[in-house]
Amino acid sequence: MIELIRLILRRRKYLVEGANGGRAGVLAVRESHPDLILLDLMMPDMDGWDVYQQLKADESTSRIPVIIVTARAQTIDRIMGLQIAKVDDYIVKPFSPRQLLDSVDRVLATKHASA
Repeated sequence: MIELIRLILRRRKYLVEGANGGRAGVLAVRESHPDLILLDLMMPDMDGWDVYQQLKADESTSRIPVIIVTARAQTIDRIMGLQIAKVDDYIVKPFSPRQLLDSVDRVLATKHASA
C-alpha cells in the first residue's frame, strides 16, 4: 500500500516516506515532522487509533494533519474518525488515485491557509 500511495503522490511531486507498522510510524513522524500523515487503522503491531492518539498527545506532532486510509468502510468508523477523533479526512480502500490526490491537496491547502 505504501508503494501504491508513493506512486500516486509522486505525480504531484510529493515526497512520501513510509513506515511498516504503528511504532515505526510514530518514530518516523517524531523524527521528520511531515506536512501530512496518511494513517492506516489496521497495522500489525499497533492499532491506528493508538498511533493517532499518541501523535495528537505530543505537542511536537499534534498539529500535523491526518488522513485515515483504511479498509474500515462502515459508517460508524467514518463518523468516529471525522466527527469524534477529528481527523482531517477519511478515505476507504479501495480508493481511486483521484480520491487520494483530491484529499491530500484539500487537506494541505487547508493547513497552509490556516498557517
